[in-house]
Amino acid sequence: MALIGYGKGGAVFHAPLIDAVPGLRLSAVVTGNPERASAVRERYPHTEVIASPEQVWQRPGDFDIVVITTPNDSHVPLAHAALKAGMAVVVDKPLALTAAEARELAAEAERLDQMLTVFHNRRWDSDFLTLWRIIDEGRIGTVHRFESRFERWRPESKDTWREQGGVETGGGLLYDLGTHLIDQAVNLFGPVTRVYAELDTRRPGVTADDDTFVALTHAGGVRSHLWMSALTAQLGPRFRVLGDATAFTTRGLDGQERRLERGERPDAPDWGEEPKVKWGAYGLDGDLRAIPSENGNYPAFYAAVRDAVAEGEPLPVNLHEVIHGLEIIEAARRSDEAGEVVPLPAT
Repeated sequence: MALIGYGKGGAVFHAPLIDAVPGLRLSAVVTGNPERASAVRERYPHTEVIASPEQVWQRPGDFDIVVITTPNDSHVPLAHAALKAGMAVVVDKPLALTAAEARELAAEAERLDQMLTVFHNRRWDSDFLTLWRIIDEGRIGTVHRFESRFERWRPESKDTWREQGGVETGGGLLYDLGTHLIDQAVNLFGPVTRVYAELDTRRPGVTADDDTFVALTHAGGVRSHLWMSALTAQLGPRFRVLGDATAFTTRGLDGQERRLERGERPDAPDWGEEPKVKWGAYGLDGDLRAIPSENGNYPAFYAAVRDAVAEGEPLPVNLHEVIHGLEIIEAARRSDEAGEVVPLPAT
């Protein structure tokens, strides 16, 4: 595998996960940054450091899979080049900035018979896997409202492309955390027919949305309310799921990212375990019970990538859901501009 990019995404998520999954080898990392190149050599001494993606395309026999974790507006051209070079491709979210670009990539991958998928690791969060389980078991009854939040308190902006770049380059929370929240909602409750959004830019120096709300109406009747913000001094629940039988609430974030940031290996025996204090609450006010959390499992994404390439097994993330997520993002931007609900055609 060749990993293109070694910022936080490459260094914290992709490289450690690839390195920990049996059957995968982190053969090369592409970075032109001398400090990042040194960091690669120190942590992965058997991994080659390559200065530019073009050098990867020139060596198709050396790499089976390319992983793209670069600024959002570079995803599409790099993915096209990798597919053209005959390689399977993993793209960090978002796959593209528009649904049309994503459809073109999907069509090209199909025409070339190459694997193309997207790193939506939050499908393997502990709380999300737990929620899947209790919905599947019917414990909540029929769900009518799904609330989901990624909120932070960062009143001072950072000098990064995510915060200083505009929406035309994929900056802002909607293309960042919003991509995860939308993907989880679609994965749980299916296609969306109506979108309403409020995309605000509140901090000085920030040029894209940093305080964002998106409301989705799913074809099956569930309403999803999604919040993402860098300016939340008191955090709301991570999940609050309301059904006609009871409710389920979780607080705090899955611990896998924090452990990866500390440099822990994701093949540790206790990987993905959550302490009891972080288990979700199930039931009615006054009669709440803790539900044991499923283990988070980010390595499962790359195990599925391995099996898709080597054995023809299903993709870990299907492109039709990814494309629909981008349709929702585009509808959210139109909704904010017009101040009204935007309908989506049936999918």
